[in-house]
Amino acid sequence: MSQAMKAAWRTRRFWLLTLAAALAVGGTFSLGQWQLRRAAQKEAQQAAIEAQEVLPALDNPALIASKNIADLTYRPARLTGAWRPAQTVYLDNRPMHGKPGFWVLTPLVLEGSTQAIVVQRGWVPRDFSDRSRLPEVLTPSGLVTVQGRIAPPPSRLYAFKGADLGPIRQNLDIGAFAAETGLPLLGASLLQTGAASEGLLRDWPAANLGVDKHHGYAFQWFGLCALLVILYVWFQLILPLGLYRRAKRPT
Repeated sequence: MSQAMKAAWRTRRFWLLTLAAALAVGGTFSLGQWQLRRAAQKEAQQAAIEAQEVLPALDNPALIASKNIADLTYRPARLTGAWRPAQTVYLDNRPMHGKPGFWVLTPLVLEGSTQAIVVQRGWVPRDFSDRSRLPEVLTPSGLVTVQGRIAPPPSRLYAFKGADLGPIRQNLDIGAFAAETGLPLLGASLLQTGAASEGLLRDWPAANLGVDKHHGYAFQWFGLCALLVILYVWFQLILPLGLYRRAKRPT
């Protein structure tokens, strides 16, 4: 191969590697910025949650009068009504403190209204000797007052067809449950808080949107970006320049 062809190949390789490095640096830097934007969004959401949590507790009239219950998510509530124990649902595979068990959900018909809300009443361990056995949960009759906070519907898990029928289920879709029970359910739930009672634990985890996770991912992407720049400068600029200077030295 002639010297001209070698020089042309080195030039072509230099620009190809430069283009590849530019794309990699730009991509990793953009991904780091995207993670920072996601962190900022989550921080804003966390601030909104904390602002809701310090508002006065909702009562029945305030909740019923709300035009969009989703705007009340995470706000404290103190509701009075009557349980519908026949419609109690046990959501399976819902751990607490690392132990498997059920989340117990029961509709509460609000006093002074025909409307009802699904209450996430608490957690109860499962019976390992009999998977289909329902745990004992006390459900008071008559009017009760339940304290908690407005929450989204329970998170969904993967479920096979037919797994969302009967008292033990994987998930609960509020719209479908309203049609099934004939109850005019509100589009959110009440996460009951307070000390353990009625055979239920209520050590719910605090709302955590994972802001630190996005900061960690951003650090990794920016670190990879910096590493690519350092490797490019070393292998494409500094090292070839040193070799060129040594080749030019008189022998």
